[in-house]
Amino acid sequence: MSDILDAIVDLDRFPIHRIDSPERTELVAHTREQMDDVGCCRISDFIRPDAVESMRAEAVSLHDQTHWSEQDHNPYASPDDPSFPEGHPRRFFQQRRSGFINSDLLPSQSLLHQLYDQSVMTHFLWECLGVERPIYKWADPLGCDPYGVMEPGHYFPWHYDGNEFTVSILVQKADKGGVFEYVPDIRQPNNEQYERVQHILEGGRGGVHELDLIPGDLQLFKGRYSMHRVTQIEGNTTRYVGLPTYVHDPYRMNRPHHSINYYGRATDMHYARESVLVDGLVD
Repeated sequence: MSDILDAIVDLDRFPIHRIDSPERTELVAHTREQMDDVGCCRISDFIRPDAVESMRAEAVSLHDQTHWSEQDHNPYASPDDPSFPEGHPRRFFQQRRSGFINSDLLPSQSLLHQLYDQSVMTHFLWECLGVERPIYKWADPLGCDPYGVMEPGHYFPWHYDGNEFTVSILVQKADKGGVFEYVPDIRQPNNEQYERVQHILEGGRGGVHELDLIPGDLQLFKGRYSMHRVTQIEGNTTRYVGLPTYVHDPYRMNRPHHSINYYGRATDMHYARESVLVDGLVD
């Protein structure tokens, strides 16, 4: 067992390092049930309080390096496309006000980085997902494990992620708002289900789930297939959330336009790998 893993995860309650543990077997079964039922799971108090505080302090210390974005974007983070009619989801733009502390800014001793590097953690999450294909850490150097940052008044509208699976670790909660809302598996490869998406964008609540995370929770979510948002932040406290991300294809990265929209820039690798991103989805 890694000492760093034990320092971050409450292995006494959640022995994810012990493959033959009945407690681990039960935990995996429970998370799979949640993923099957609602496309999302939460394990409360998974991260030790000291580790949560260390991550919170790290995010606060890097706050001044946050890439802030205030722009209109559709759920696909793609440019306007006049070939679609007005009001179509591809042309439905909402203002996003939020920021990211990009992954390449985190120091090597970052607990968020070190948790992401734990193969035990990756294997545990793969089992929780219940998918046949293995999952890998994301190759994207900016978005593989950033902190999401939202200040009072900020809002992160409906969108999809550029990677299949995202883990959320809330490290500082807003006074009010900042609730995670999502529609599980609203699209599949080669089937965008634009009519359902448009219904949600226009205010429909059919199929919308809510999850109000607490610091220390571990949330696992299918962000590539499930449209989601974070409601407007209210009060005086900034919301910080660690976002380790995983993919089926270890070569994959965000498309350049997606990376620029969210992280403020795209690297040469983003452009080089854009042409090989083929998963049947428009973004």
